Amino acid sequence: MDSSGVHWLDVMRLLGPPLAAAVVLPGLLVYYGLHILQRGIIFIDLALAQVATVGTCVCILLGHEATDMHAYGWSLGFTVAGALLFTWLREPRHGRVPLEALIGIVYVVAAATSVLLLSRAPHGREELQKTLVGDLLTVSWPMVLRTGALYAVMAGAHLIWRRQFLQLTFDRAGALAAGVPVRLWDFWFYLLFGLLVTTFVHVGGVLLVFSYLIIPAVCGRLLSGSLGVALVWGWLVAVAGGAGGLVVSYQLDVPGGAAVVCALGVLLGVCAVGVALRQAVARRPDSGMARVRD
Repeated sequence: MDSSGVHWLDVMRLLGPPLAAAVVLPGLLVYYGLHILQRGIIFIDLALAQVATVGTCVCILLGHEATDMHAYGWSLGFTVAGALLFTWLREPRHGRVPLEALIGIVYVVAAATSVLLLSRAPHGREELQKTLVGDLLTVSWPMVLRTGALYAVMAGAHLIWRRQFLQLTFDRAGALAAGVPVRLWDFWFYLLFGLLVTTFVHVGGVLLVFSYLIIPAVCGRLLSGSLGVALVWGWLVAVAGGAGGLVVSYQLDVPGGAAVVCALGVLLGVCAVGVALRQAVARRPDSGMARVRD
């Protein structure tokens, strides 16, 4: 084998786990993103991710590594607390204040708490940066396989209870009228969502979680009004953004997570321009027919 072949084998060996993390794992995030868009709670993933990060920061302050099982345990505990909080905030009695405002408050307070905690920890600034942008290029196969197995279980849970989750997202009033235990199902939704976000924060950081959750879902909604078709478009955008961002990251020697976020942003711009052009072309025959009739 020549030197160029050996070089590309080394590249694939290096980028294999990050590519799997950036291309395969976000599939469930895209599905959740469509739910989040419909529910109108766009920034809840940032808030839950930041609440989970507080748990990681507490663990670091206690002397543990951010990647060990203690950190996952602390993050999960704070995630459960966050799921309970958002279930309670969803109640109608809090209707005077928009839910997005309350979500923003939770995010800001959790972020400030993380800064305060890490200010007392050795290498706190580096750890804080890692929680934001992650370190995608250092992801290992064991981490990818462990996270993938967990996501498969969560996908199975959504498949089993898809009717309840879809009804709460797309017909909440009907669910209330039918006597569905909305608070219980809301908590279950937020708990699974928090677990999803918590595990991916350890892989790619808070910003990458938000980008994978929202940008492909927005692209899907721009391109189709059908949930199934929008999901497929969202998956395609996530795959293209993840793979393209990592290739750019390797070629330019820039952070992988940030490169993927920017690639997803570019794809959103392309989708928006494409939809605008399609609408302009669709209107043109109508205007021509109108002139003929006049």
